[in-house]
Amino acid sequence: MTVFIIRRLLQAALVVLIMSLLVFGGVFLVGDPVEMLVSDDADQAEREAIIKSMGLDLPFYMQYLRFIGNALQGDMGSSFVFQEPAMQLIVERMPATFELAFAALFIAVVIGIPLGIYAGLKPDSWVSKTIMTGSILGFSLPTFWVGIMMILLFAVMLGLLPSTGRGDTVEVLGIDISILTLDGLSHVLMPAVNLALFKLSMVIRLARAGTREVVHQDYIKFARAKGLSEARIIGVHLFKNIMIPVVTVLGLEFGGLVAFSVVTETVFAWPGMGKLLIDSINFLDRPVIVAYLMFIVMLFVVINLIVDVLYSVLDPRVRLQEMKS
Repeated sequence: MTVFIIRRLLQAALVVLIMSLLVFGGVFLVGDPVEMLVSDDADQAEREAIIKSMGLDLPFYMQYLRFIGNALQGDMGSSFVFQEPAMQLIVERMPATFELAFAALFIAVVIGIPLGIYAGLKPDSWVSKTIMTGSILGFSLPTFWVGIMMILLFAVMLGLLPSTGRGDTVEVLGIDISILTLDGLSHVLMPAVNLALFKLSMVIRLARAGTREVVHQDYIKFARAKGLSEARIIGVHLFKNIMIPVVTVLGLEFGGLVAFSVVTETVFAWPGMGKLLIDSINFLDRPVIVAYLMFIVMLFVVINLIVDVLYSVLDPRVRLQEMKS
């Protein structure tokens, strides 16, 4: 197990190093922040001083090596616009994004798994066919369009839910949380459902496929032959075995929920990291863009590592295959 984890850590470090080069190089090639940040009235001396203060006078490889050196010390650079550490800006908005992602994941799991199991147990019923048709819509409809339609229906026409903002928050361990207040729940409901639609459809299909595969296994037939109740067969024998692929995919998809909440946060004006990224792109605020993208890379790497370890615990054959390779 220790060798398995060490090998995974080395692979993760290599991935982070390669991605840092790709991210920094990609952002370096896009536009010139000097044109966005330096006033047209500035003379040449002021212009050169500002360029030097931002480190933009150095060649690419020097900027990259400086970035890596600072990053190893926990410094991801300072925002050109806000003049504050980039990671501090991201951390300040992190609770809102994580809160939205967790709410979306909760909706996808709580609704998706029961619907998927039902569709797998009774594939020919009209309810199951309706569930599967709905999952196709969840995959097909664009997130931004669904978000706009939800605002039009529930906020503008019916006036049931607020369309933007985060609502009232309460402080827990120094972190502002909105889902613990009624006003906050009313604000998070629409963006969370909007963000969860794609994942919900995916969970339904995963649970259905797993159920269809497991329900015909000999141990399920044996459990029925022993006279066990249907609830025990589903809750113990079936549920545990369909959760391996679901846990794997959901773990990876949580990173996707955080990374790709940009559209939902923009549509609902949710004050999270995604909105910060959009604002930073508009001003070519390179340090914040790079810090955000590297944070997402680290998030994916850590989640992959955790999922791999969990997967090897659930199925020891994975660990043995890794050792043989």
